[in-house]
Amino acid sequence: MKNKIKHSILTALAVTLFLVLSQVVVAQTAADEVEFRPLFQSHDILHVRIEAPISTLMKEQPDEEYLDGTFSYTDSAGMEHKLDLKLQTRGRFRRNKSTCSFSPIRLNFRKKQVAGTEFAGQDKLKLVTHCKSSKSYEQLVLREYLTYRMLQTLTDNSFGARMMRITYVNTEKNGDSITKYGFVIEDEDDIGERLNLIAFKERKIASVDLNGRQANLVSVYEYLIGNTDFSLILGPEHSSCCHNAVLFSNGAAPYTPIPYDFDFAGFVDAPYATANPRFKLRSVKNRLYRGRCRNNELLEDTFAYFVDKEPDIRTLVADLEGLNKRNRKEVNKYLDSFYKDIADPKKKERNFIKKCL
Repeated sequence: MKNKIKHSILTALAVTLFLVLSQVVVAQTAADEVEFRPLFQSHDILHVRIEAPISTLMKEQPDEEYLDGTFSYTDSAGMEHKLDLKLQTRGRFRRNKSTCSFSPIRLNFRKKQVAGTEFAGQDKLKLVTHCKSSKSYEQLVLREYLTYRMLQTLTDNSFGARMMRITYVNTEKNGDSITKYGFVIEDEDDIGERLNLIAFKERKIASVDLNGRQANLVSVYEYLIGNTDFSLILGPEHSSCCHNAVLFSNGAAPYTPIPYDFDFAGFVDAPYATANPRFKLRSVKNRLYRGRCRNNELLEDTFAYFVDKEPDIRTLVADLEGLNKRNRKEVNKYLDSFYKDIADPKKKERNFIKKCL
């Protein structure tokens, strides 16, 4: 009898130890999954200098061939770095010369050259630039950067972003230069690596195959920033899923949607942004919920989570360098209206429950 009791106690202890160790492993794995590469581990503004044939870059707008340039910056230890760089324009809408006079850029670094620097592990990076030279367009860059940082505050399932103060030196015009805000976005492959997931490359999926909680969080977030320019289940023709979102998984459902490209959001309020006519919205600032009805049971928990994260979101707005008083006031007012919506039972019913897909 004593042996049986002793055996039971030892068995129980072994099971308990296994569970504890399993939790430690899971916790450590989770910690490893959210490890960003050095460039995105800091949110300090990085001051950089890009020297390149800017005139040719913006006039010819190459999206296949690269132009040569250099990329210089001083790291946090005060050490100066000068890296070889190749550049090409990128994107669709903002590459249209009638929309923007300064296109978004793809930066292509030499992997061996960036080893040991803040850009270690980086190869090709998307750079979000000012659309036009006026100061008002710089404010739009800052507002769009906030959309990435706010989502990052809500979930690790998001693109990293790093703000830069960039001096563009035009090597074709006697070194003429301009200095503007811009930010780079974490590479899709790096997200998959840190989350230990792979990107889904087919054109569409069924909504039932989405990770419900992440899809719900993303849908409410898109409502917060007033964005309808996305789809979590369907990609553009001849492109992989999805529209302004990437799906990640371990190779099968459920799929975790991670959105990007928020310049058509009401939170940014870009002059060139127009509301999709099929939604019959007067302005991009008018919100429309596009979440799935199957996830309605998760809404109250999602709302509570957004309320819990409000102080962090407000702090991001308050602390962002470069955002002027008028724009800070505008984005806070836009946030106010969202939090009023999710605090009012009638508005929740009208704007979320009855508008779900």
